[in-house]
Amino acid sequence: MSKSRVLIMGAAGRDFHVFNTYFRDNPDYEVVAFTAAQIPDIDGRKYPAELAGKLYPQGIPIDSEDNLVSLIKKHEVSQVVFAYSDISHEDVMHKASTVLAAGADYRLIGPKNSMIKCAKPLVSVCAVRTGCGKSQTTRAVSKAFQEMGKKVAVIRHPMPYGDLTKQVCQRFASYADLDLHKCTIEEREEYEPHIDNGIIVYAGVDYETIIRQAEKEADIVIWDGGNNDFPFYNTDLHIVVVDPHRAGHEVTFHPGETNLKMADVIVINKMDTADPEKVKIVRSNIEKFNPQAIVIAAASPVTVIEPEKIRGKRVLVIEDGPTLTHGHMTFGAGVVAAKQVGVKEIVEAKPFAVGSIKDTYDKYTHISTILPAMGYGDKQLRDMEETIRRADCDAVLSATPIDLTRIIKIDKPIARVKYDLQEIGNPTIKDVLAKFM
Repeated sequence: MSKSRVLIMGAAGRDFHVFNTYFRDNPDYEVVAFTAAQIPDIDGRKYPAELAGKLYPQGIPIDSEDNLVSLIKKHEVSQVVFAYSDISHEDVMHKASTVLAAGADYRLIGPKNSMIKCAKPLVSVCAVRTGCGKSQTTRAVSKAFQEMGKKVAVIRHPMPYGDLTKQVCQRFASYADLDLHKCTIEEREEYEPHIDNGIIVYAGVDYETIIRQAEKEADIVIWDGGNNDFPFYNTDLHIVVVDPHRAGHEVTFHPGETNLKMADVIVINKMDTADPEKVKIVRSNIEKFNPQAIVIAAASPVTVIEPEKIRGKRVLVIEDGPTLTHGHMTFGAGVVAAKQVGVKEIVEAKPFAVGSIKDTYDKYTHISTILPAMGYGDKQLRDMEETIRRADCDAVLSATPIDLTRIIKIDKPIARVKYDLQEIGNPTIKDVLAKFM
């Protein structure tokens, strides 16, 4: 029998994982290409031969998703596998219609065929959308295990935007490791808070290699999910975060709804700032689609460091990039903090944007007032630096989890926002984890 010719649609994350776990050494299939979306400058590269295995001595090309139809026809593709996250169910099926019309089958690879077993207890923290509060929840879980005397390793969802051959298995225990691996802003946002808390972080491309390394130095492994993707590993306790600011999205986005229905524990975050009617919608959907889940109510209070730098001033607000872009939020913790402190005005960022930052506004038209922290490469960092320099404002308020001044020059006074998970009532994260142990 001839091999089925496969194209994998991705965004430099689950697509590589699906290939590694299901297709890499599978003689029944030939993966002819990956396509790339969401993340800039991924297309035009190759998934290298060193990672692709013996069946792919030349590696596998990565092309733009814009060329999907022509690639299907050129390579006589019989199956297209959709393998990235945080996309509406409607858009998933629009892509399916495009694939079917081009003559190929459309496929999703589920948990059973893509999860790897871990030899240690593994807790996953995932979400139904980007920007729900996974990171702060993961920090709360890590801290609780540390207080129990357990050694914790966090494995983060992939962000391999550089040389893939150098990112097979990355270990981060210090800021020097971040510099060594030339981490992007998005990577630093996820890794630095864990490092600050004395937690070792693993990430990379080959998650079989990664888990075997993490098992050697941890009592507990925590999967720190990305976007609204489901875990790469078999999970002993699956914690999922939902966001009432986007009520209803928990059942209308892929694969967030999968997470909702798989969850052992559901954290309703941001209840301190959400409309009570939207909280009711979320609770109703939990009761309808996963009534067995333990529900934890939580807030996400913000604290401004050096608030005097922005109080009464005209301020440029910088928010977490993915939350604003494919997370579809128009504001985040920075806007909440700016109003809480009492700034004179939040200055619209879009008119001052240059280069790739301007391109981001053109692509994600729902954003205009806030500056997304985009830094997938040196050029984007420089463009963000120049956008801030041009902005007609008195000060900057940064709501990213990192100190931006370590990686770009900011020529204005800058204050930072911090935010952590705060449970409301019972049960708490500690209650659930104590019972789990």
